[in-house]
Amino acid sequence: MDVHRPDAWGGGPGAIKCANGAAEAVLRSMRRVPVHLVDITALSEFRKDAHTSVHPLRQGKLLTPEQQADPRAYADCIHWCLPGLPDTWNHFLYAQIVAAPPPPAQAQTLMQSSSSL
Repeated sequence: MDVHRPDAWGGGPGAIKCANGAAEAVLRSMRRVPVHLVDITALSEFRKDAHTSVHPLRQGKLLTPEQQADPRAYADCIHWCLPGLPDTWNHFLYAQIVAAPPPPAQAQTLMQSSSSL
């Protein structure tokens, strides 16, 4: 679901908060499986290239509805072909994974392996 659509999550200025609240509620209910959320909402909102799509202007001219319906031909390559926001998300996710402590069972196995050396 596109949480930026006016009709998504009830619309209005609180739509993003509502979507985040739903995600947080699901995460709180998952007690047996450790799940961590990397919230990229604020980061995405600050980036100029955050909302990739077919941009309505091309070389200063407004695209027709038919052109806007054909993203393969009319998408702005700066937003689709170059590194951008999803790459930044991946950097945050990678940092979160690297910084996370190993699960308890794996940590115990690592300690046993090092003590037998």
